[in-house]
Amino acid sequence: MSGPGQSSAVAGRSATEYRIEDLAHASGATVRTIRAYQDRGLLPTPERRGRANVYRDTHLARLRQIADLLDRGYTLASIKELLEAWDTGRGLGGVLGLVAEVHGPWTDEQADRITRAELNTRFGGSPDDEAVAEAVELGVLERIPGRDDEFLVPSPQELAVAFELYAAGVPLSAISCHLRELRGQVEQIASRFLEFTTEHVFARYLGHRPPTDSDAAEAAAMVRRLRPLAQQTVDAELARAMRTFATRHLQHHLDSDTPLTSKASIPMTRQVDLPPETIRSVERLVGPENVSAFVAASAEREVQSRTLGALVSSTNEVTHITQSS
Repeated sequence: MSGPGQSSAVAGRSATEYRIEDLAHASGATVRTIRAYQDRGLLPTPERRGRANVYRDTHLARLRQIADLLDRGYTLASIKELLEAWDTGRGLGGVLGLVAEVHGPWTDEQADRITRAELNTRFGGSPDDEAVAEAVELGVLERIPGRDDEFLVPSPQELAVAFELYAAGVPLSAISCHLRELRGQVEQIASRFLEFTTEHVFARYLGHRPPTDSDAAEAAAMVRRLRPLAQQTVDAELARAMRTFATRHLQHHLDSDTPLTSKASIPMTRQVDLPPETIRSVERLVGPENVSAFVAASAEREVQSRTLGALVSSTNEVTHITQSS
């Protein structure tokens, strides 16, 4: 008959030891995936007992770390670098904190749910499977497993805008096209903001691969500080632009008999060919995807500069005439 100490040891051992099939079940990974991770050096070598490998809670924790990092978009190669840093004592807490900070919510808005019946009511009263499928594709709605009559709404504000536009007479197809176009433009703004902050702020923290624990922790704190700046900047600039262009549109509507949708109200565009060496220089500076935006912004800046120069010249001329008289 075994004593209390022996039974406790056996119970403790059985609770922390896994066959590969048990480890796969507990972690959600397949046996094939676990073996592949072992071959790539992502998992510690298991203990060999007879003809079987024995895994422990450390292997389960490592598999969960790998799955979490994969979900956040990291490659197996970069995950291996992070885990090797951890195994050599360089620390992983700061890096994982930085990962969590960047991956966390960038808005205070809370997700909500909506039923299919309510969607039908808000959008015309009859089912529109094609519109729902497009909303799911765009991420405006997310399907809930096992619930065909209900959807998750990641951004209730975005859906509320769609409700209001539809109620104002905008077709659903036009709303979807507008969202796709807007999303592309906003993604470009987000990419530029990240490039800007990385160059001027985060480069000093991310010089090592992977970054040290302390640098990663400081970078995470900086993300928390800078997180609201992108939205605040866009909000302010959007308000300024809307004020400017809304005023122009209203003035055009009141001062002209030509409808706003006519060609007369649309600024004339013209294709201009630039020398190949100029295009290549701009590509090296801002990247191929930003060439058009850079050229347009440069041209607009030059026009504004010359306009201001003309105004200054005119003012100086008036001053000279006044002083002469």
